[in-house]
Amino acid sequence: MNRSTLIKKACLLIVGTSLFCWKMISPAVPPAKTASEKPDENRFSKVILSENLNEPMELVVLPDGGVLVAERNGGLLLYDPATSKTEKIQQIPVFSKLEDGLLGIALDPKFSENRWVYLFYSPVGDTPQQYVSRFDFDGKKLDLTSEKVLIKIPTQREECCHSGGSIAFGKDGNLFIATGDNTSPFGSNYYAPLDERPGRTSWDAQRSAGNTNDLRGKILRIHPEADGTYSIPNGNLFDKANPLARPEIYVMGCRNPIRISADPKNGYLYWGDVGQNGEKDSERGPRSWDEWNQAKQVGNFGWPYFAGDNKPYAEYDFAREKAGKFFDPLRPVNHSVNNTGLKELPPAQPAFIWYNYVESDLFPHLGTGGKSPMVGPVFYSDQYKKSDRSFPDYYNGKLFIFEWMRDWINVVTMKPDGSYESIEPFMPKTQFDHPIDMEFGPDGAMYLLEYGTYWFAQNANSRLVRIDYSEGNRPPLAKINASTKVGSAPLTVRFSARGTTDYDPGDKLTYEWSFGDVRGAQPAKSSSEEPVFTFKKPGIYQVKLTVTDQGRKSSSKTMEIKVGNEPPKIAVEWPSNRSFYWPDQTIAYKTKITDKEDQLKGGIDPGRAVVTFEHIPFGEDITLAAQNYESAVGTTRLSAGEKLISESDCKACHGLDKKSIGPAYTEIAKRYKGDAKAVEKLAAKVLSGGNGNWGENAMSAHPQLTLAQTSEMVSYILSLAQPAAKIKSLPLSGTVVTKSTQTEEGAGKYLLTVSYADKGANGIPSLTTRKEILLRPPVLEAISCDTSSKAALNSGSQKEPGKVRFTENNAYIAFKDVDLTTIKTVSLQMLSSGVDGTVTLREGSPDGQVVAKFPIKRSNTPAAIDSEIQKTNGIKTLYFVYNDAKNETGMFNGPLVKAIVFQK
Repeated sequence: MNRSTLIKKACLLIVGTSLFCWKMISPAVPPAKTASEKPDENRFSKVILSENLNEPMELVVLPDGGVLVAERNGGLLLYDPATSKTEKIQQIPVFSKLEDGLLGIALDPKFSENRWVYLFYSPVGDTPQQYVSRFDFDGKKLDLTSEKVLIKIPTQREECCHSGGSIAFGKDGNLFIATGDNTSPFGSNYYAPLDERPGRTSWDAQRSAGNTNDLRGKILRIHPEADGTYSIPNGNLFDKANPLARPEIYVMGCRNPIRISADPKNGYLYWGDVGQNGEKDSERGPRSWDEWNQAKQVGNFGWPYFAGDNKPYAEYDFAREKAGKFFDPLRPVNHSVNNTGLKELPPAQPAFIWYNYVESDLFPHLGTGGKSPMVGPVFYSDQYKKSDRSFPDYYNGKLFIFEWMRDWINVVTMKPDGSYESIEPFMPKTQFDHPIDMEFGPDGAMYLLEYGTYWFAQNANSRLVRIDYSEGNRPPLAKINASTKVGSAPLTVRFSARGTTDYDPGDKLTYEWSFGDVRGAQPAKSSSEEPVFTFKKPGIYQVKLTVTDQGRKSSSKTMEIKVGNEPPKIAVEWPSNRSFYWPDQTIAYKTKITDKEDQLKGGIDPGRAVVTFEHIPFGEDITLAAQNYESAVGTTRLSAGEKLISESDCKACHGLDKKSIGPAYTEIAKRYKGDAKAVEKLAAKVLSGGNGNWGENAMSAHPQLTLAQTSEMVSYILSLAQPAAKIKSLPLSGTVVTKSTQTEEGAGKYLLTVSYADKGANGIPSLTTRKEILLRPPVLEAISCDTSSKAALNSGSQKEPGKVRFTENNAYIAFKDVDLTTIKTVSLQMLSSGVDGTVTLREGSPDGQVVAKFPIKRSNTPAAIDSEIQKTNGIKTLYFVYNDAKNETGMFNGPLVKAIVFQK
């Protein structure tokens, strides 16, 4: 054997041995599925890029992977992928009451060349209007002085709701602009708002969405020009020369097209449109229908005359409260006295997908309950560069839709002609907290905004996230647990990576913790899976966990720990039932507030507490109650300007009401009271610095701030000259009274809310604790159950109420979080039963403790079966379980239940 042969054999032996050893030590990785097979959910990972955002609305992904996020209060955030940090780069002055504010953002199609960013926002000022403007962006800041206002959209600011605000570029560089109908939904019993009475124009959507000469309730299509103007593309809904129709209109008949998306290949336009809140069909028209719409071309999509698949509303005389004839979708006519456009409107187009509060018979996986439809992009894999996180070809040509209220994302597959084919869930096991916008980045990954739990609030679970896809070795999914996130110093926190998962079998995981340091020192580290760390000094710490597998794939999670201020504690003594109310009740309540730091700073300040007891009419969602409450507590929250001051160096030279090196804020406010130009000149002076007005000491310049930020700061200071607004609060202890709230539509609810904003401590801003008790009428419609098993749910109609039939032995319906305190009797409202049996009321589970029994006899006659309830306390999940059926015919026709009534 020659030397060459020996060398070849030796090499082969080495290679073979290496491959064998690699197989022995590396985990087996299941192959990804082909393009025609749906990928497993565990191949997707949700990576949190930023948290604790303040009402995020829309995002855009920059060519370098950075992300711009528009917040409703005017904040513009920039996520930097190089540092993995998010900073507020701009505070844009906006009118942010009602639903207005900074609502939409888009990049110019030639952004890499011109660096133009477009914003849809509500400018401050006495003129109610919305702007779509273009700004220059240098990679770090918007140049506010570069603003080019493309289009102004007149609105009204007296009544809520529906601002729209989404913007998106389509084919040929055309810009789509979605506007809401800007009409109050609260005066029409949640049917079509067609109130033509004098002084009620804000309650008539015929003046906006149904008006061809008005820009509201539309999706506009314009072509931005280089000089900051716009032209009208050919093919919009109305002829450019028509004096009674705006040529910018592409789609009319929208209620609140909250999110839009343009298909980049075929040009189709998609949007989600939020429907009314009515729960019943009537002579005035249909119950509520929310929609996803598809416009292959221009059209009228019906509102306020039609909903869903062109279900018509009726003409209605609000003065006489009398319904007239139904509108004709083929020939809709706008006869409103508030109409300034054409009377004869284009034929109405049906929705692409429509649904209401109950499970849809036509479209699967939409869920039940509250609703707010949103639309994402159509994914085309050839439009994104391949990366280790890009989405697979399986989703090519499919539309992503999502639900803000129901917290899911679905995927719609369409036929070759664009018509609907099917819906399937996307990452159904993953928690999403009110998703509000999504976009695919240049890397082919999905970028998603989560609004968070509460309306009109800065939520801790409001996030910017990225959804990655992995073909081979999948990264671990890191999870942080902490025994507490806020408290006084020293604060000992038990951390854990419990719940971290890795879907590749055999992967060995390593953990790296960084506990941060507010003073810039080297952060403390740990490699334990469950470390314990004591934060000795007050501050806000960013704790980061990075989990890495042996294939060097990793994922990270961060958590903010606030040290130096313990949250307030609120206890409410409420002797009555915490789930239900009965008319004409007088309920005595007593609140107790404790706060560790405030006790050392003069004690609890009752003026920082707010107690409200609000009646929420039937059909009205919690949004309005949230607005009312935020108005009530407004003076206990930091304004934008006050927050900016607290985060700057201002406190080194100024006090609130005491002179320091510089004047007290109250003195500044007093001097400039009534000066209309004070904000403008003082904001500029804060930026540039100066001296001479208040003595010899000079004020430093603040070039790190923007003019918008200093304007907010000065506005807050000048507001100190005004008397503090009175808070409409009940006393901490007292009585409240419930009244009969029954209307033709149904009864409403009562909401008791108690909050306390502490004084802040040790550099940690004020913390607010909030406690709520929501009371509803003592009747649970069977169809409204939270969960069920072996039961047939029928939503019914206006003439026939919703009902539930038990279809097998051990069938049940369940209701979560029900308080049985003070309840003595429960009544089962039956419609019929084909067999004998027993319904048992059980606590906690279908096999839980029996607290009531209802004997069921075969009958076709409606009946109420009463049962005394065993004494029980606390809030429980209640199960109504049917069993012991004697089925003589072999055909099971169990009890048909309408409602459950609780009696004290």
